[in-house]
Amino acid sequence: MTDKYDAVIIGAGLAGLHCARLLAAGGASVLLADRKEDLGTGVHTTGIFVRKTFEDFDFPPGSLGKPVSRVSLYSPSLRRLDLESGIPEFRIGRMGALYNSILDECVDLGVEFLGSTRFLGSRPDPKVKGGSIVRLESGGSKIQVQTRVLVGADGAGSAVARDLDLDRNKEWIVGYEEVLKRKDGGGEPVLHCFLDADLAPGYIAWIADDGEECHIGVGGYPDRFDPRKALEEFKDTVAPLVLETKGLETIETRGGRIPVGGVLKNISNRRGILIGDAAGAVSPLTAGGLDPCLRLSGYASEAVLARLRSGNPGFLVNYSGEMFRSRFLPRILMRSLMRAMRYQTQLEFLFGTLASSPGRWLAEKIFFRRASFPEIGKSHPVRRIALNELRRP
Repeated sequence: MTDKYDAVIIGAGLAGLHCARLLAAGGASVLLADRKEDLGTGVHTTGIFVRKTFEDFDFPPGSLGKPVSRVSLYSPSLRRLDLESGIPEFRIGRMGALYNSILDECVDLGVEFLGSTRFLGSRPDPKVKGGSIVRLESGGSKIQVQTRVLVGADGAGSAVARDLDLDRNKEWIVGYEEVLKRKDGGGEPVLHCFLDADLAPGYIAWIADDGEECHIGVGGYPDRFDPRKALEEFKDTVAPLVLETKGLETIETRGGRIPVGGVLKNISNRRGILIGDAAGAVSPLTAGGLDPCLRLSGYASEAVLARLRSGNPGFLVNYSGEMFRSRFLPRILMRSLMRAMRYQTQLEFLFGTLASSPGRWLAEKIFFRRASFPEIGKSHPVRRIALNELRRP
């Protein structure tokens, strides 16, 4: 290790890994730190990638499961609405393999990875304009490194956000699931989604089955349910009605907080930036965060590289949640509706609406449209500032 870096990234989930890869490819020296030694363990996300993501980004061989083009939506009384697309709409990521594959790419590009490492805090570096002295604890030893940019990719309860006095997530749901493996394979890929005010208050329960891996989970507001008990009840009473559990072997349990308040407004200052869940880059309606973390990391890397090239920390300030928040308003309104659904009768009515002819169109639009995180074109006045700097001879 050296003790001086262009960028120090805290958190090696998909957002941190993608940002590290882009910065290193752009010539920056990068330190990537994570609490885990092995990124393939302790995964927190179900890993469902939507069509827009796997069409627009490259994934290593073997890191995505079979395509899923069928969705079954259930009411609390288990009335069912079947939706089917003519093209692949979802793929379940093999997240451990994906994380480690991207980490290998990062290391090949010169990124230094520091596992089993905890972020302790930072302070302004008096010798570098906009720079920081970052304190870490690694392997029981406390160390300090200098960086020109500090990047927070450390999840919904980001310590970097608190340290840099940036906005922090105030609304989240909790997801909890088991990952099962088919011993024989060959199941039909399908995504089952269940509306239930008791088992999944404010969100859904799910069975995501790509024929090889099967994820059974529940999600909801943490003050309204016990995720572990809800999952056990869901597995015992509901899942067997739609899933043949014979030949399935539990290989992993996952859980974590998912921010659903929309992308935060203040996600940067002259010392650093936030990406991924730390920035609230998650769909308020579906709680999908994989596509947002990839796209936001791309915009962030442009701002960071422009700041490094110019020596002007002001380039980081241009990277703001204001660029995206207005595009999130419809989903935030729909999140408010889901939050207000506290009773099974309300969800039965919602299901009945979705099962009607006009409602079916809305359901298909939610599940099958090629959309996720708002895209900012190269002509956008804020993004263009960074791109012009990067094009400069």
